[in-house]
This record gives sequence, C-alpha cells and structure tokens, in this order.
Amino acid sequence: MPLLTHFCKGSLALALAAGLLTGCRPDEPQPPTDPIPITPTPPQYGTPFGAVPNREDAVIYQVNMRAFSQGGNFAGVTARLDSIKAIGVNVLYLMPIYPVGAVRSVNSPYSVKDYTEVNAEFGTLTDLRTLVDGAHARGLSVMLDWVPNHTSWDNAWITAHPDWYLRDAAGNILSPPNTNYTDVAQLDFSNFAMRLAQISAMKSWVYKANVDGFRCDYGDFQPDDFWKQAVDTLRSIRSHKLLLLNEGTRSSNFAAGFDYNFGFNFYGALRNVYGSNGPATRFNDLNASEYVGAAATQHVVRYTTNHDVNGSDGTPVALYGGKDGAMSAFVIASCFKGIPLVYNGQEAGMTTPITFPFTGVKVQWGAHPDVKRAYQQLLTARAASPALQHGAPTSYSTADVCAFTKTAGTDQALVLVNVRNRPVQYAVPAALANSSWTNALQGGAYSVGSSVTLPAYGYVVLKK
Repeated sequence: MPLLTHFCKGSLALALAAGLLTGCRPDEPQPPTDPIPITPTPPQYGTPFGAVPNREDAVIYQVNMRAFSQGGNFAGVTARLDSIKAIGVNVLYLMPIYPVGAVRSVNSPYSVKDYTEVNAEFGTLTDLRTLVDGAHARGLSVMLDWVPNHTSWDNAWITAHPDWYLRDAAGNILSPPNTNYTDVAQLDFSNFAMRLAQISAMKSWVYKANVDGFRCDYGDFQPDDFWKQAVDTLRSIRSHKLLLLNEGTRSSNFAAGFDYNFGFNFYGALRNVYGSNGPATRFNDLNASEYVGAAATQHVVRYTTNHDVNGSDGTPVALYGGKDGAMSAFVIASCFKGIPLVYNGQEAGMTTPITFPFTGVKVQWGAHPDVKRAYQQLLTARAASPALQHGAPTSYSTADVCAFTKTAGTDQALVLVNVRNRPVQYAVPAALANSSWTNALQGGAYSVGSSVTLPAYGYVVLKK
C-alpha cells in the first residue's frame, strides 16, 4: 500500500511505486528517472506490540551486544530480559545489529555492510525475533539503532550506486567530512534514490522483526527534509506505534516528528558539576534550551553514560566520584526533566569502561547488587509518581544542591541532591520550609524544616 503523504506534479506514479515519497520543492532532491531498487515490504512477523509506552512514559535501556554477555549475542540478551525488566525500564534499545564491513574496517558496529541483514556475530533473524518476542512478553518495547549517515566501504551500494555517495571532483567517494571516520563512506542526501532505498530498508525491520522504533545515529548531520520524509513514512505504518529517537540536538528534529532528542549538553553539565565543581544551578537553563521546539510530550533523553562516553570518558563510578556520586548524578538525569537512559553495566556498578570496539570487556553481572537495588528503587518510585514522570520542574537549586519540585494534578514531588563529596546543609526556601512529605524511596514520613543536611552525594526523593 503506498505511503504517500504529499506529492508534486509529475511524480505521483513514482511515489505510488516507491511508497515513500513525502514531498518536493525545486530546491529539494528530485525524483530519478531510473527504477529505484527499494526493499520490498516483507510480511508482518508476529503481532504488532500493543503495549508500547506513550513517548513521555519511556525509560530506555541501551544494550551493547558485544559486551552484554559472555557470548556477545542476541541469546545472551534474551537470557537476561527478566533482569533488565526488573530495573524499571520499558524500552530496550539495541545497538546496531547489521553486518559490519571488512574493508578499511576498525570493526565498528556503525560501519554497516548491509542495512537489510542481521550480523551473524550476534545470531540469526530468528534469534533476533526470539529476543523481540521475549521482550514483548515482558512488556518491553524494542528499538533498533539506525545508521543513516554512512556505510562501510564494502556495502553493495558502493559498486552498484556510487552516485549515492558524496564524491570529490574526480569522482572518488569520500569519508564523512571533518571527521576521522575513515572506515566509512559518506552518503549523499541530495540523491533521491538513496533516500528511498534507505527509508524502505528501515521500514522493513518494523515488519520482519516486529520492532517498535529506532534510535537514529549521528542524526544532526542529515537534512531536515530527509528526516521529515523518513519519519512520515514510518508514522504511516498504522499497525505499529513507533518510538523515534534522534541522536542530535537540533530543535528541527522535533518538527520533523521525532519523539526525542539526545541530551549531549545535559551530560556535559553533569561532567562539569561533578568533575569541575560547577554549580548545580547549571542544569536549570538546559531544561529550557534543550527543549526549544519540543511539543508538550516530546522529550530529551538524559543519561550519565552511554556507549560513546563510557569508553572515552570512563564509567559513571569514575566520572562522578564513586558509586554514591554515580547514583546521585543519575537521580538528577532521571528525575529533573526528560527520559532516562540506562547503559548496560552501569546498574552493575562497573568500574572498567567498555571501550571501542566493545569486544574486550564483558559486563560483570551481580558484582554490586546494592547498586542495582538503588536503580530499582529509584525507577520504581519514578514510575509510581505522575509528578516525577510528567510534572514541570521548579528549581530551588543552590551551588551545591540540585533541588526541585514537580507537580502533576494532585501529585507532588520534591527532590534534593547533593552534588558534592562532602556533607552539605541545604537552606530550605520559605516556599518549602516546614512541610510534610513521604519518602518515595524508603517509605515513611519525612518532615522538611528550615534546613536539610545531606551526606556526601546524598539525595532524598519525596512525595505527597
């Protein structure tokens, strides 16, 4: 069935054939005259998942297949789905599952040899389907990592369609400009046929693996109209409710229809506050600047680590002053505003970073059960509180304490987080002084007087 949403005079027949054309203006990529080798829409595998959370209710768990289990495969993730679910997440995000290129290779999962196949390193399509089925059975949605910007040098498109790539004056295909990504070839987004081929491949995974969305890599480096075309096409799959995350910061990503942008700047603020003694008030402005252009339920995904920065910067335990500091930072990232992301291993209190290309380190599960309990405790409290999930924050922060209230209907929350590795006495503002609350983490009554003393990296999460 064609997925035509807009069309230009003279291109309707092509749009109906491709099922992916969304619109064009004279300055946009124009339809080619040759047939477009798009991926046929496969039959639907399984039943579309009916419990995908509303985008404002998502809590995302990032899986790095190579490091997650001793086998480094789909089966290793399937075996631990109950443990993942127990943390309090509801969306599983799998790093790239596609075959990795061998030419000029550094063995990066982000060097895609074939957008339509499963990497044999991880298993088979059947193994992926088993993983997705298992996740769905536990109430977990599944997002795939999509790599739109570039391919490996031995991707079939290189020889079959060299015009789909950025080339110099002599016709040589180029790597992404202004980067050191020499293992990949830069795609040319002015090429209409390449766009359709890529979007059709993306769409095919919704059917053949029954997935529930995509995290789009390096997403600020493609044209806005490409993303509008891709998102419109995916949203046209009426049988599926899809979650779409752009690993970018442009406000135009929200206008293109993405549910989420990526919190690069918030992560930078966490590094500054915990690592360089920056003021906790630094987070306040980001609650506005990172949300420019966002509708009421569109959000920024916020994290204390992910696959990129874990390897380059270190684990949360190293970055934020130990286990207590790492948890303190995650309270802010998960509760102040936005959608939390947990990277596999951080809930295990890992002290060894998972370095690129992610083959040398395996997550040591069970080493720090106290850390996992703290994640469970926090995310359980967050899920039970409409205020923590959806309320707009009002900041009462000082240089040393990130403090905020959130309200949703009759539900209220108060969060106090000491960002220093020493006890801090927080002078409670008049608006909050002498108030009664319930401890959302441990239970029991909690009275807030005129001041609260927080231990090193201590935090309280209160509700009423």
